Amino acid sequence: MARIIVVTSGKGGVGKTTTSAAISMGLAKKGHKTVVIDFDVGLRNLDLIMGCERRVVYDIINVINGEASIHQALIKDKNCNLLSILPASQTRNKDALTQEGVGKILEELSKDFKYIVCDSPAGIEQGAHLAMYFADDAFIVTNPEVSSVRDSDRILGLLSSKSQRAEKNDEPIKEYLILTRYAPERVKSGEMLSLDDVQDILSLDLLGVIPESKSVLTASNSGNPVILDEKSDAGQAYSDIVARYLGETRPHRFIDGKKGLFRKLFGGG
Repeated sequence: MARIIVVTSGKGGVGKTTTSAAISMGLAKKGHKTVVIDFDVGLRNLDLIMGCERRVVYDIINVINGEASIHQALIKDKNCNLLSILPASQTRNKDALTQEGVGKILEELSKDFKYIVCDSPAGIEQGAHLAMYFADDAFIVTNPEVSSVRDSDRILGLLSSKSQRAEKNDEPIKEYLILTRYAPERVKSGEMLSLDDVQDILSLDLLGVIPESKSVLTASNSGNPVILDEKSDAGQAYSDIVARYLGETRPHRFIDGKKGLFRKLFGGG
């Protein structure tokens, strides 16, 4: 049975789509058949970050409306044959997503894939609700700033009350924290919340910290998930996150800004 992961936050611009692309690629590179779904109907950015925008023929709304099969809409990733992408529509309204339609898609995908990664849009509207509704695991992506953390806290309330698991009184969605755009120097100068501050507010299991890095923008512009840039701090941090999620024990890096012995010991570049 597939494991359904929602990558969510509430606030826009925190790195959800970058994270969805990196996590799904990382899982596939580890040998797990994975599909990543763009739920951001009307805006659609996942296909750009995955570098498959010119190959989009059908999208999730076409599948829901019966205009295409799921296999017609799926796009094989150019870097890894174990990874597929289901794009969102750029032209439809967010209300075109329905709970019944999404449920059927996830049920069909569960037959073929080990992991289904749902890239949630910002906010708490229909697309975001449906991205999280069927989830088994939630990756809460937040920046070290008060507004981002507050919005993530609101999402935690929805995950615990508005999901299928909550409605059925099943085991709750497993929630994990991914802290993005972290800069230890700015934490020390008081410009950013510290990791401890964020964990005190959200009380989540830390899956990983992604350092502020130009490589994220470079990767996005080139249509390659940043996890493929193994020399970059951000790429290594996402690799660590995937490994931890799969049960490996890895030390947390990129938290205190030290570059000498600490980085050499744990393989940093």
